[in-house]
Amino acid sequence: MTGAESSTGCGFLGCDDVGELPCDQWAQDCPEGQKCVPYADGMGSVWNALKCTPVDPRPDAVGDPCTVTESPLSGVDSCDVGALCYGVDSQTMTGYCIALCSGSLREPSCPEGSSCTILGRGIVTFCLLDCSPLEQDCPDGYLCTASYGGDHFGCSLDISGEAGSYGDPCDYRGQCDPGLVCGSGDEVPGCMSNGCCTPLCDISQPNTCPGEKQSCIPWFDEGDAPPGQDNVGVCATGA
Repeated sequence: MTGAESSTGCGFLGCDDVGELPCDQWAQDCPEGQKCVPYADGMGSVWNALKCTPVDPRPDAVGDPCTVTESPLSGVDSCDVGALCYGVDSQTMTGYCIALCSGSLREPSCPEGSSCTILGRGIVTFCLLDCSPLEQDCPDGYLCTASYGGDHFGCSLDISGEAGSYGDPCDYRGQCDPGLVCGSGDEVPGCMSNGCCTPLCDISQPNTCPGEKQSCIPWFDEGDAPPGQDNVGVCATGA
């Protein structure tokens, strides 16, 4: 298995220590009427902190449409305790509620059909819909890409924009087009960054990898693949 995220261990939130946090999203230990959620400190573009926010008087349930206030990553939304408004459109400030992982960092759990994705030293704990990386069977606007740690694939917001093609620089999941992942730079010929986009591939089929000396390398170690994903690979040089 390869990937810029797994090699750095930092995900898309950076490597700085998060320090003491004001609440625990696993325990949901905020005062009554509030919930513990990730948010972008300083109105930034990534979740990098936790805080207690008011629970909407008529909260939306997981899977329902939702709204946010202040900014798309403010953490102030209409979702119930244990949920967060995800995939927010910055124009309409609407998205849909997804569950935060329950259990603990060592033993996370999610509703059936989804898996826990943990990012940013445990600050972000999302239950993302399971998907097939070779079929790219996520809803429109989303892509099926590897979780942090690479042990499963989930539907994530496609934030690649005009970039995200083979060989384009990348730092984290969601920056590459559907069917590609952010691979380590030394495994993508010509890459001048720590990470560059490279295709997922089927190890049971002839090699179609675009890079010189690239081959389709199994994504999962033997015996570790989720059901039906034993043939998932990634184009890499094997460096």
